[in-house]
Amino acid sequence: MIRYTRYLLLAALAVVLITVAIANRAPVTLNALPPDMAAFASLNYSLQVPLYLVIFGGIVAGLMIGFVWEWFREHRIRATSSSRAREITRLERELETLRRSNPEPKDDVLALLERPAKAG
Repeated sequence: MIRYTRYLLLAALAVVLITVAIANRAPVTLNALPPDMAAFASLNYSLQVPLYLVIFGGIVAGLMIGFVWEWFREHRIRATSSSRAREITRLERELETLRRSNPEPKDDVLALLERPAKAG
């Protein structure tokens, strides 16, 4: 049921995007610089594209900037997680070494706790 709901939402989104594209297909001029700056820098680069490409390009550019921003923002969290994973691995190896060096627990309760569970 959820799969069909997702397909329905994707179809509705496609209809909306196609409608926006059809309604905004008039060409617009994109300039690299404002006219005064372009004259001063001798760089008069412009491009004629449909307006819907400008709209969708802006949305895609915003999403990409947001993804990169979040990736940089979460770097500290990923670094901490990685170092903790390495520490856990090191401590598990050390615990296994200690268990092998002292196989007989002195306490009956500890022996029950440390005994591996039998697969049922």
